[in-house]
Amino acid sequence: MRAKSTVGNLLFCAAALVILGAAPVSLRAQRDFLTADEADQIRDAQEPNERLKLYAKFAKERVDLVQNLLNRNKAGRSIMIHDALEDYSKMLDAIDDVTDDALLRKLDVKVGLQAVAAIEKQVLPVLEKAQSSQPKDLDRYDFALEQAIETTQDSIAAAEEDTGKRSSELEARESREKKERKAGEAPNAADGNAGAGQQTDTGGQPKRKPPTLMRPGEKPPQ
Repeated sequence: MRAKSTVGNLLFCAAALVILGAAPVSLRAQRDFLTADEADQIRDAQEPNERLKLYAKFAKERVDLVQNLLNRNKAGRSIMIHDALEDYSKMLDAIDDVTDDALLRKLDVKVGLQAVAAIEKQVLPVLEKAQSSQPKDLDRYDFALEQAIETTQDSIAAAEEDTGKRSSELEARESREKKERKAGEAPNAADGNAGAGQQTDTGGQPKRKPPTLMRPGEKPPQ
């Protein structure tokens, strides 16, 4: 019953997106890939494994929604399918971000990654079937579907990768990026020090000394 209720709620939210489909692109770009309730659950789940499980659960619900819509010959379904697929891909990106952050903090996320891989292996055939069935409105969400399939394949490989190896690669990348940032800041720091002892006027130009009629070494009278 809960699964049907969840899909029903998502269908209601998706229906609202049809109205947004006629809105300006700038307004649609602001749409969050999580519902308000989902965002609250993610915020409450501070432990990385629990957060990964939640993202995986929400991602599966988006694919369930896509499957449900594909079984209905309903007007306006293409925008709902497109947005559900986009949301799904963004959730997988969020899973990667949570995993990388946890590994850099030396936290164990094997349990969460196992749950992620298990769900992704369930939904991948569903996405592939949706693509191979060639629905009549496929051209309207073909790119989003292709991206969802590729992102799922990459995410499964990442979830099953050795976490020790992935952690080492992340640390090496972070160290390299820090060195590059320092190298980029060094010339600016040198330029700033070069003019540290030089006074400037309000326009930022070096301040010129006022002219004087006294000889070198001569002091003004007391």
